Amino acid sequence: MSFVKALIPGLLLTLVVATIIGTNGSAGGFLNIHHASISGHGFYWSWPLFISSTGLAWGLFWMMD
Repeated sequence: MSFVKALIPGLLLTLVVATIIGTNGSAGGFLNIHHASISGHGFYWSWPLFISSTGLAWGLFWMMD
C-alpha cells in the first residue's frame, strides 16, 4: 500500500523538477528531461527522476508504517 501512496509525491516531484530544469533549456544530464505531450497538453518529463523520487517516497512511507 505504501507504494501506491508513493506514486503521487513521486509524480508531483517529477513534474515540478522537470518543469524547472526543462524550461531553462537543459536536458538535466542523467535525468534525460524531455518535452512530452498527451492529447495536445505539453509538459516536461523524466523517467529516471520519476523512478528515483517514487523510490524515495516509497521508502519514507514504508518507514512510517
